[in-house]
Amino acid sequence: MIEVIVEKCVGCELCIKPCIYNAIIMEDNIAKIDLDKCTLCGACLNVCKFNAIVIKKSGKKTVNRHQYNGIWVFAEQKNGEIASVVFELLGKGRELAEKRGTELVAVLLGHNIKEKTEELIAYGADKVIFVDDPVLKDFLDIPYTKAFSILARKYKPEIIISGATVTGRSFIPRVAIELETGLTADCTGLEIDKETKGLLQTRPAFGGNIMATIITPDHLPQMATVRHKVMDPLIRDDKRKGEIIKENIDFSNLNHDSKYLEFVKDDTQTINLTEADFVISGGRGVKNKENFVLIEELAKNLNAAVGASRAAVDSEWISYPHQVGQTGKTIKPKIYIAIGISGAIQHLAGMQSADYIIAINRDPDAPVFKVADLGLVGDLFEIVPQLIKKVK
Repeated sequence: MIEVIVEKCVGCELCIKPCIYNAIIMEDNIAKIDLDKCTLCGACLNVCKFNAIVIKKSGKKTVNRHQYNGIWVFAEQKNGEIASVVFELLGKGRELAEKRGTELVAVLLGHNIKEKTEELIAYGADKVIFVDDPVLKDFLDIPYTKAFSILARKYKPEIIISGATVTGRSFIPRVAIELETGLTADCTGLEIDKETKGLLQTRPAFGGNIMATIITPDHLPQMATVRHKVMDPLIRDDKRKGEIIKENIDFSNLNHDSKYLEFVKDDTQTINLTEADFVISGGRGVKNKENFVLIEELAKNLNAAVGASRAAVDSEWISYPHQVGQTGKTIKPKIYIAIGISGAIQHLAGMQSADYIIAINRDPDAPVFKVADLGLVGDLFEIVPQLIKKVK
C-alpha cells in the first residue's frame, strides 16, 4: 500500500516527473496518488526529499504447514464426461503424491455425476470428494469457486492442480484469490523439490524463449494449472479401491449476475484437434486463405485433424480453435506434419511432444527442422499436391 503523509508533503512536485504511469497529481499543493494507476514501482520514493511518500508492505502470511496434506486434482467434467486432461493430471499427481508420501484426491463438481467417481479411482485417485448439486450442472465461475474454496478450506490440501482449459483458466485463479495463495498458470512440468519438498512449477516465460521454474515458498496450498497433452495418464485399473466422500454446499446465499445460456459446438473441426492421432498444420508459407484448401484436403484424405500456426490464424485463413502453440492448443499426436511453418519456439511448445514430426519448408535453415524426424526441403505447392495425388 502506498501513502502520502500530508504533514510532510510540501507540494514541490518532484514526484510527478519520474512517475511514468501518470499516477500522481497535485491537489491543494499536496501529492495525490491514483491507486488504480500506481504499480508500487517506488520511483517517487527515490526523489522525495521529505520522506512524504511511503510504501507499506504487509508481512508474510503465517502458515501452519502441518495442517496441510494431500494433492488435489480438479476433475473437470462436461455433461458427465471427465475431461481427458484430468487423467493426465491424475497420472502426474500419482507420481507427486508418492514422492511426498501423501494421498491423491480428485475433486468432482457437477450434477448427477456420482457414477464418475469410480472412474477417477481407476485412473489413480486414492480418494474422490464430490459435490452433486443442480447449481453445478453447467459451469459458472462463481458457484464453482465457492464450492471448491469451501472444500479447500475444510480439507487443507498442500497442492492443487487443474487443467489449463477454458474452465480451469476461468475459475481456478478465483479460488487462488479466495485462499490467499499464488497460482502458476500454463505449466508444462511439475516436480517435487528433494530438499524443501515444495512444488516446482515449470512454465514457458518471455514469449516461450525460456522455461521458468516457479515456487510458492510462503503460502499454501501451492496451485498450478497444467497444459493439456504434456503429461501421460496411467493405465486404467478398475480393480483399484478408494474412498468416496459426498459433500453438500449451501448455495442459497450465492450472489452472481451470470447465467448459462447454451453450449455452441465448434463445427469447423470434424476431428478433435487435441485428441487426434494425426495432425496436419499450415503456416505463413501457405500464403493465403484460398491455398489453405491444400492443407484441408490432405488432412481429409489422411483422416487427420487440421492445425495452424498463429500466423495463419492471425491472418484469418482459419479459425482460432485450430491454432497449435503456446497461445493455442498443446497437442501430442502420433504424427504431426508442419507445412509452411518456420518453427517459432511458441509453435514448437505446442507440438514438439508428437511421436513423429514431419516438416515441409522451402527454407533449409527453418527452426522446425531441428525438431523434425523427417524434413522435406522444397516448395509446398509442388510437394503437397503430389502427396494428395499419391494418397488418393
